[in-house]
Amino acid sequence: MNLLETERLSLRRLSVDADAEFILELLNEPSFIKNIGDRGVRSVEDARRYIVNGPVASYERYGFGLYRVGLKASDEPMGMCGLLKRDSIEDVEVGFAFLPRFWSKGYALESAAAVKAHGRDVLGLKRLAAIVNPDNQGSIRVLERIGLKYERMVRLPGEAQDIRFYAVEL
Repeated sequence: MNLLETERLSLRRLSVDADAEFILELLNEPSFIKNIGDRGVRSVEDARRYIVNGPVASYERYGFGLYRVGLKASDEPMGMCGLLKRDSIEDVEVGFAFLPRFWSKGYALESAAAVKAHGRDVLGLKRLAAIVNPDNQGSIRVLERIGLKYERMVRLPGEAQDIRFYAVEL
């Protein structure tokens, strides 16, 4: 069941059975590991655990999480985009990751704008944040285009380097 639809995209909750192979591919992309981090997902079984312990746990705890983004016309999986809540950050964050073959086509912008609107209009969020690797210019452009502004550098617990923190009042 689709949670959100845009002109070209459909977003739905990630499913352990339907999405494990796609998650395995996405999380092992060199760009994902460089910009987001190595989640240690090396098998379909690891991908199932990631979905259960990450997105599904977030849906149950907060009512939101990362969603699978697919092309509306074909339902081909291309990435994920959604809302995250970390213990170490006060705000709810927007996050996204796409397979490289879907970059530079406006899909991240389209899905992030839809997730932002959903957070404001349906979930009643008053503020939205994001964190991003300082050299990830593509993601920084998406965040700025949906209205987030750079606020400061932050360091997440257990991480060695600072990252950029963006936010916007909704």
